This record gives sequence, structure tokens and C-alpha cells, in this order.
Amino acid sequence: MKLDVYKIDGTKSGESVELSDGIFAIEPNDHVIYLSVKAYLANQRQGTAKTKERNEVRGGGKKPWRQKGRGTARSGTSRSPIWVGGGTIFGPKPRDHRQKLNKKVNRLARKSALSYKAQANQIFVVEDFNFESPKTKDFSNILDALKLTGKKALVLTNGTQVNVYKSGRNIDRVNIIEANKASAYELLNNQVLLFQKSAVEQLESTFN
Repeated sequence: MKLDVYKIDGTKSGESVELSDGIFAIEPNDHVIYLSVKAYLANQRQGTAKTKERNEVRGGGKKPWRQKGRGTARSGTSRSPIWVGGGTIFGPKPRDHRQKLNKKVNRLARKSALSYKAQANQIFVVEDFNFESPKTKDFSNILDALKLTGKKALVLTNGTQVNVYKSGRNIDRVNIIEANKASAYELLNNQVLLFQKSAVEQLESTFN
């Protein structure tokens, strides 16, 4: 599959890149995508939710009232779970939500996500670019030229490019990630994938 390479001014550069059929044109596997997305979202959870149980609530050592003679139910503590201010029954405790995913499953999920994007014609390739200093306006101008303003876009860069990342991080609906680190969830959770030209080769090298 061949794609034209665009300049940052929105015109075609006259160059093209060949996308590997083994990565961008496979039969997508929906189940491995489901496993990958489920693991990704689970791994984002902090797992710090916590409520106090009956033995952890401060106070309640004194018996609220005498055992007999008041015509009410007997009670031994004001920190009972059925009382306001009491402990919580079966409340959440801190725990690790992380899920492990087989490397081959993860690789297949990423290939499937890229193949879906290629089928939907949602992949664009732009020439390599960088900025001398972080400037959101410069990044926004590139999106305007490519007619991607307002679209939910994932920009895939070749390696760490601090100025590119800082220039685009404040733009709504735009995410910037190194090409070899994008997960299946991130590859799918957008309307368009915008590759830097050299990022295509970097991405393909991770599968070889």
C-alpha cells in the first residue's frame, strides 16, 4: 500500500511511502484488540480506592446506652456499619488492577488496529518536522494546512521530540506519541493517524 507524503504546508511533496502489507493489510483480529484494549484501560487504574471498615473507624469504644430498659435495640458501639459514621461493609481496598498481555497478542492487536486504520483511509504521512522552540501556533498551522483541525488525531513521531510534543499538547483532541510506543487502544481512539515520514519506518522496525 502506497501513501503520498505531504509537506507541512499541505501540498504533496512528490514522494510516497510503501506501507508493509504484513502490518497494515492483515486480516484484523477483533478478539486480540479487545484483550489489548481491556488490559490497557485496566493498567490506567490507580487502584487506590479505600473505605474504612468497622475496626478502622476511630471511636465507638463506649456502649451508647444500657443493654435493657430503653425499649430500643441493644447496641455495643456507635461505629456499627448500620449507623451514620460507622464503618463500611465490604468496601473497596487498594489493589493492583494490572493485566499482563502476551507479547505476540499485543503485536497482533497493534497490527490489527493499523490495518483497520488503513482500510478506513485514516492514515496520513507528513514530512519530518521539528521546531526550534515549543510553539502551539506552529503546530496548529500544520494541522490547518493538512485540513485536520478539529479532528481527533494521533501524531506519531520518530523518537522523542520534546518541542513537537510541547507544541501540540495543548491542542484539543490531539495526542502525540512516539511511533514505537503507541498501543492498540491509542491507535484506534482517534479519527486520523498522522505519521511523520521517518516514524513509519521506526514503527515497522518494531515488528521485525
